[in-house]
Amino acid sequence: MTPKRKKKLVLIVLALAGLGLAVGLGLNAFNQNIMFFFSPADVAAGKAPYERKFRIGGLVEQGSVQRDEHTLKVSFRVTDGGGTVPVQYEGILPDLFREGQGIVANGKLGRDGVFTAAEVLAKHDENYMPPEVADALAAQKASESIKN
Repeated sequence: MTPKRKKKLVLIVLALAGLGLAVGLGLNAFNQNIMFFFSPADVAAGKAPYERKFRIGGLVEQGSVQRDEHTLKVSFRVTDGGGTVPVQYEGILPDLFREGQGIVANGKLGRDGVFTAAEVLAKHDENYMPPEVADALAAQKASESIKN
């Protein structure tokens, strides 16, 4: 092999290695920033990861909202009819947050089974429900009708 060909081969190998490294770093960054959605039934079934960010959505269970009188800490349960997950949040809740309404929360699931929310989003009018929540509720109703 001539020195000129050797030099070209080394440059091609280095270029391919650099491209591979760039693609790998890009995919790693994408994987760390992606946020999946899980229904309360999925979380109760153990399908959701621990200590990793994801979204959970459902209806705020009636009678489950408990507020700390001295801080902005709030705890409540989210359900889709197939599972219930306790949620803790510290901050100001949306004006439309209330029991029986659909919400989507971003956060992490602890080993104790409690979802610690970093953000809580509530529906914006009487006819709207987040698509993920509507799909999860529809799937749960469909599976219940098949069982019965």
